[in-house]
Parts: sequence; C-alpha cells; structure tokens
Amino acid sequence: MALRIMNIVSKKATSNGELTQEMKQDKIDEVRNQIGHQDGKLSLHCSDASVRRYLRTVNWNVSKAVKMLKASLKWRLGYKPEEIRWDDVAKEAEAGRTYLASYKDKYGRPVLVMRPRCQSSNSVKEQVKYLVYCMEKAVLDLNLDQHEIVWLVDFHGFSMSNVTLAAAREVINALQNHYPQRLAVALLFNAPKIFEPFWKVVKNFCDQEATERVKFVYSEDPNTMKIVDELFEMEKEALETAFGGRNGEEFNITMYAERMRYYDRRACNKLAY
Repeated sequence: MALRIMNIVSKKATSNGELTQEMKQDKIDEVRNQIGHQDGKLSLHCSDASVRRYLRTVNWNVSKAVKMLKASLKWRLGYKPEEIRWDDVAKEAEAGRTYLASYKDKYGRPVLVMRPRCQSSNSVKEQVKYLVYCMEKAVLDLNLDQHEIVWLVDFHGFSMSNVTLAAAREVINALQNHYPQRLAVALLFNAPKIFEPFWKVVKNFCDQEATERVKFVYSEDPNTMKIVDELFEMEKEALETAFGGRNGEEFNITMYAERMRYYDRRACNKLAY
C-alpha cells in the first residue's frame, strides 16, 4: 500500500507546480513515440537530450514540441547543415564577423564571437548559412555534459549599416527553431545608443527566455563587467581585449581556416548531438 502511494505521488507535479523527473521522462518518451523512428543522422536529433531541449522551449507541451521537432527535422533534410564545409562559407567568414573562439568559459562551454562591423557581404542567405556552420561547429565542440553556447558580441565600430531587420529575423528564426536551448548567455559589449531602438524591435522576435539571457556589458561599468569576470576568470589570457581580456591579437583568417578544416574532419567521425 505504501509503495502504491509513493508511486502515485511520484507521478504528480511537485508542490510548486514543477514536473517531476519521471513526468518529464514520460513526455520525452511521448514525443519520441510520436516522431517515430528516424534513420541515420536524424536519429541524433531525437535523443532524450535533444527532445528535452525542444520540450523546455515550449514549456513541456508535447504537441508543440512534436510540431517544432518535426519542422526542424524537415529543415535538416533539406538544408543539410551538417554537410556544410569550410570551403562553402570561407568567403563569408574572411572578415571575421563571426567565429568560434579557441577558448571556452569556466564551465567548459564553447564561445562564439560576433563583430557586427566586420561584414563580408550583404547576402542574408550567405550570412545565415555561415551562422549555421558556426553553430554546427560549436555544438560539435560541446562536452558531453554541456548543451549551451556563450555568445560575445563586440560593438566597437558599430553603425546601423551593419545590421538589418531582415537578417536579424532570419538569424533568430534559425537559432530558435533549430537550435533551441543552445544559448547560455549573450553578452553585448559597449552597444551604442543607436542600437537600442533596433534591439527593442528585434527582441520581439525572440522568446522570453532568450531575451532574458541577453546582457548588456560596458567596459567602464564594473557592475556589468562582473559577469565577464565570473565566466572567464581563468581565461583572461585567451579572452580578447574587447571583452576585458588580455589577448590583443587580430583575427587571423589563415589560422582560423586551418582550425575549421580540422573541425570539418572531426564532424565526419563524431556524433555531435
């Protein structure tokens, strides 16, 4: 009798309304059952860990998670992001607008750096393709116990000609729809006043959780810099000076290309998800 009561209790949400781990696993299993068997690389995106990210995004609503994951699987079948290679995006990457840092934060999470002023082309299609490539490589670089990525955005030299609503919308759609729960935090360094109206519009495209993870940081404001010190306390030698670190080296496209080609080779042999 006591065991039966314990089982009933375990099926219920906790007193504060949160789902128990058993209830969450039931929802994960239900999503996987509705998605059905997937062949090859698509099966990687239907793992418990992957399904959990989609469920968390829609507040553990099974039907919404199924719809979202099905759309993402369809996108992957057509877009084939895992097959994008360095030579496919090298021209877009050469200015160093976005790149995967050689260091990680104190928790071992990969870091993507973005410098809006360094624009190679005005093609939204090519910009999104390169961003997807960067995300795939960042995910590949995750430790087994990690699923989130840190973004550092350097606004030095920024002007409104560096951004468009069309590109922002496409980027946000790709990240939110196909890489849910991948954002650990986005630190926006020294964003000028002229960016504020743009951000007020753009954040309407973002889900609330993602918006809450965007932090504005100013190098002359010690209070906002605390998060940098907390995340990169042991990585200051590698961290760029733009973010309060001691690495003053310029982005080197030749060295970066060599590193990314190495990642391309790794991608053929490693299950990234």
